Amino acid sequence: MTTHATSTTWTPSRGNAAVLNSHATRTPLSDDAFVRAAQSSVDAVVHVKTATVVQAQSNPWLSMLGMDQGRMAQGSGSGVILDSQGWIVTNHHVIDGAQRIQITLSDGTTMEAEMIGSDPSTDLALLKTSPAADLPTLSFGNSDKVHVGEWVLAVGNPLNLTSTVTAGIVSAKGRNLRLMEPDARRDIYPVESFLQTDAAVNPGNSGGALVNLDGELIGINTAIASQTGSYAGYSFAIPSSIVSKVVDDLREYGRVQRAYLGIRVDQRDPGVRVAGVFLGSGASTAGLQPGDRIEIIDGIPVSSFPALQEQLSKHRPGARIAVQLRRDGKRLLKEVVLQGRAELEHPIALAKPRAVDEEGLPPNWGVRLEPADQATQTRLDFRGGLVVADIRPGDWADKGIRNGAVLLRADGQPLEYENDLTAALAKAREAGQRGVLLEGIQANGQQFYAGVPLP
Repeated sequence: MTTHATSTTWTPSRGNAAVLNSHATRTPLSDDAFVRAAQSSVDAVVHVKTATVVQAQSNPWLSMLGMDQGRMAQGSGSGVILDSQGWIVTNHHVIDGAQRIQITLSDGTTMEAEMIGSDPSTDLALLKTSPAADLPTLSFGNSDKVHVGEWVLAVGNPLNLTSTVTAGIVSAKGRNLRLMEPDARRDIYPVESFLQTDAAVNPGNSGGALVNLDGELIGINTAIASQTGSYAGYSFAIPSSIVSKVVDDLREYGRVQRAYLGIRVDQRDPGVRVAGVFLGSGASTAGLQPGDRIEIIDGIPVSSFPALQEQLSKHRPGARIAVQLRRDGKRLLKEVVLQGRAELEHPIALAKPRAVDEEGLPPNWGVRLEPADQATQTRLDFRGGLVVADIRPGDWADKGIRNGAVLLRADGQPLEYENDLTAALAKAREAGQRGVLLEGIQANGQQFYAGVPLP
């Protein structure tokens, strides 16, 4: 759960959350406001402790007897009580792989917890415990109404220091840190639109609460920007608008119900420019077109792809949203019915579909690619992908790639649709690279990596 950006390490802070009320007025800034916010939130944040069996170096004699050795690894984070009956939200990375989960209240009471559901795409998980009496809770605030410069408190258990409160301001919204990598085979499509603050957060805070001065939960603390692994000035929280919807889905369905517009976005553009529209999708039916610039969703401005993801993550398939866009200098308002990913991935293609052939790829590569059909995806157990429909002597064949192979990624970027590979090539050229790394599956199911030079 770490990634590097300009020599800075983004480290999960082991930090969490809680029921959505909007607030039109702000409590006047005073020492009492901080005290009240801390008092209303500290008892609703719990210490989450996990135990995970980690396999030790294999001993062949014990393996023959079915007695592989392992050691018990201890983990620690935070969580937020959502209701008095023991529903608790935390980060996925806090409890990932845990065989045992234990929570400790601010008064020292300890109890076992069960994982109800987990969502790696948003790094959230829902726990349930069975308390003997009603527990203190936090109410959700509306993260859409949070302003840059607004005072906030971070509540959690950093470095095993229980019930710790720190203060800071919101320094940015809609941050995308690329903490998580897409993984179509595991159905992981990261949603990152963090609130950035300068409230001190350290390892152990993950899953803890970010609250406003009204004592409302506006985010779940998740990561820090650091070169050492400890707090170095900035921390990041998942907005409550995302947390609330994910928690409701995990509680009701056991998994997140994701909704999609049915478009592809050019992420190299600083705004939200539509690069493609899927035939038969809600966006296509509503009349969205490539080149449109989406500006507002349901009355909330979206100026970046993470901001668009944040607004879509509030909804389930079948929901209707109002999309305000700009086309040829004119503002248009469209109503779009959102769909699930399966509806987009079935026999639906981008508007003006075409196979990726020599027109989009270097002619000397001698390869023709087509989107993987549903039968191929099911047989090889993956989603998306481009199938090698025809290959002739050249760079690809020299790397051992054969007809029927499926390409899943280029330089780590998922290849789900026709123009993903050409986009990856363009990005590689812009970066001055001499080639791209392809990852895929041969027709026999064997995974492969192949470095293919750019022309």
